[in-house]
Amino acid sequence: MRVSRADRSRVADWWFTVDHMLLGAILVIVGAGLVLSLAASPAVAIKKGLPTFYFVERHVIFSAAGVVIMLVVSLFSPLAVRRFALALFAAAIAGMIAVHFVGSDIQGARRWLSLFGYSLQPSEFAKPAFVVLSAWLFAESQRRNEMPAVPIAIFLVLLLAGLLLIEPDVGQMLLIVLVWGALYFLSGQPLVGAFIVGICGVLGSVFAYTTFNHVRLRFDRFIAPPPGDNSQVDRAIQSFAEGGFLGRGPGEGTIKTVLPDAHTDFIFAVVAEEYGIVACLALLGLFAFVVMRALNTAAREPDRASRLSIQGLALLFGLQALINMGVNVGLLPAKGITLPFISAGGSSMIAVSITLGMLLALTRHRPDPTRLKKPRLEPTIADLQPMGPIRK
Repeated sequence: MRVSRADRSRVADWWFTVDHMLLGAILVIVGAGLVLSLAASPAVAIKKGLPTFYFVERHVIFSAAGVVIMLVVSLFSPLAVRRFALALFAAAIAGMIAVHFVGSDIQGARRWLSLFGYSLQPSEFAKPAFVVLSAWLFAESQRRNEMPAVPIAIFLVLLLAGLLLIEPDVGQMLLIVLVWGALYFLSGQPLVGAFIVGICGVLGSVFAYTTFNHVRLRFDRFIAPPPGDNSQVDRAIQSFAEGGFLGRGPGEGTIKTVLPDAHTDFIFAVVAEEYGIVACLALLGLFAFVVMRALNTAAREPDRASRLSIQGLALLFGLQALINMGVNVGLLPAKGITLPFISAGGSSMIAVSITLGMLLALTRHRPDPTRLKKPRLEPTIADLQPMGPIRK
């Protein structure tokens, strides 16, 4: 089926304005996630006493749903994206508050709500909405001096970071603070606010280290690993050595049989063992292409709010992938952050789909309003001159 430029429908308008290269790279990552799920998930499912392809089937379902949601969100206008972000953020904050009263406690963390037999993590949906709202507030602060946009943005980041710290989810807290800080500097704000948030972030990290045993254990093990340590991070690093450049072959890896989180946080290590470092670099290149393509588009975006939103969403997507990969190669302590579209997880998959749906919507090719010719509202002197005699 071919779409004609004469077609004025919303789908046709979307097709001729969406960034095809960005969309194609995202779909390639989704497809890679489906293939890699077949490599990592069955062993974990068998170990947990579940059907062999339990996690694979869930990954397929959530990937399909995520692509549909991403395409629907990409149809939005910039104004609709901001309105959607506001509604999503309000719902996510309400869910994060509800988590502390009726949430499920899993491995010492209370982050999930149980709905219709599925676990929902509200904090995942708060991230893209938070980025868009923060970008809009920073843009408004430059346009409207009477609006307390920066104080509101600081309140939002402290609110979200505080709720994440209480869960606790220190990894996600650091991620949103990093993205918010990047937006703060990109928008040209004074350094006082960044200094305040930075101090709060340091105090929050110290609080997490002194209060939560698992945070302290992970950090201490990362700084000074005990002799003979056999943690998930050490096993993940070992998988890179065993996989070499080309890997041991699909299905031939053994690291997935001993890693409890081989299908989620440490799926990058499974890729290294079975497909090799070359495949890991190719996957890294795909993520880098999406981020750089979005940032390049943002550099040409005339609207300040849209430009900051694109930059923030791209950084959110890229930093999440970079943190996950950094943990797998031993550059960062374990954070519990998934690899977008590759790791298993329903909430993460849908939230990343919303993130990239917003990114596709904001990077669509739109005419620059400053270059559009506007009709004259008042007649010129030439227009007021009397016309010559009418010839019969």
